[in-house]
Amino acid sequence: MKLKYLIVLIIIASFSSIIYGFSIKNKAMALSHKYIGFGTVGIFLVAMPLFIFKESKGKKMKDYMLTEDNIKRMRKKEKEKFKS
Repeated sequence: MKLKYLIVLIIIASFSSIIYGFSIKNKAMALSHKYIGFGTVGIFLVAMPLFIFKESKGKKMKDYMLTEDNIKRMRKKEKEKFKS
């Protein structure tokens, strides 16, 4: 199974759990909090790290860090932008 489909499945299950937790709020208060909590954990502690891992695969972290070389490159691009 591709990681993309697993992430989508986890997000759908998490949102379903949250919606179900809000819909049974009048019937069982403690149980509804558990459903809402599990849904939130599913989104932020399972799906989000998997998504970040999937999207950052193959990218160089050095390109996103603020180093002297990157600052010079940004200034050069900014000067070229305003010259046009």
